[in-house]
Amino acid sequence: MDAIDVAELALSLPDIDPSQPSPARIYDFWLGGSQNFEADREAGRRAADAMPTLVGAIRANRAFLGRVVRHLAGTAGISQFLDLGSGVPTVGNVHEVAMEVNPEARVVYVDVDQVAIAHARMLLSQTPNAVAILADLRRPDSVLAHPLLRQTLDLSKPVAVLMNAVLHFVPDGDDPAGIVSAYVDAAAPGSYLALSHAAPDLAHPGEQQQMLDDYQRSTRVPFINREPEVIRGWLAGLEIQPPGLVTVDQWQPEPNTAETPILRTYGVLARKPASAS
Repeated sequence: MDAIDVAELALSLPDIDPSQPSPARIYDFWLGGSQNFEADREAGRRAADAMPTLVGAIRANRAFLGRVVRHLAGTAGISQFLDLGSGVPTVGNVHEVAMEVNPEARVVYVDVDQVAIAHARMLLSQTPNAVAILADLRRPDSVLAHPLLRQTLDLSKPVAVLMNAVLHFVPDGDDPAGIVSAYVDAAAPGSYLALSHAAPDLAHPGEQQQMLDDYQRSTRVPFINREPEVIRGWLAGLEIQPPGLVTVDQWQPEPNTAETPILRTYGVLARKPASAS
């Protein structure tokens, strides 16, 4: 086996079960993608029916990711991107947005969903400088040591670490703050961290909890809504960029964008100071 096989077989993942809904494939369904199974669609429909503002939040979150990447690849001058919990490739992928601004951009996608990575590798087979690796973002050392990451990114130079709509799947017992710190510590000064995270619904807490109970039973994956104050605590030592920690639809929105009610989802972009050691 080569080094890539060794790194990925160490995960000991179960066989793919199309009857078991997956967060990555449900997300793909909500965005109108095709890389999902009927079980994913059923779980996604139930959640969307229970919370009518959910799909709006999902789409606003995807648009937030696009604006962040466009800003980083352009104004911020970042040419390296590490997309953690990247999910199933869909419209507006990070490499597409980044390479439109900077054709020399390099992108590494990371996900633990085997369908997501298989589809990403097929999509990227003719795309230089963009790769997908099967890895668990909760194991930063394994992710950062993966041969494909090492071949693609130079961590001695600034990189954008993207954690888009993924940390709400990480329970407190897995130390999300420590996970964030591990990736930030490994990044060079001048790097950026962009993340988004779901928050409790203030108007319909009962309906949201019922939706989450069903979602967690279906996927067997935890989902933890957190208030923005918790997220802010993960950013200690970083320079939060304008407009700050705001709902994703309010992060540098495109001009004349119609406002649509969304389930509370916060987004932020922060920079590791150039003087950091």
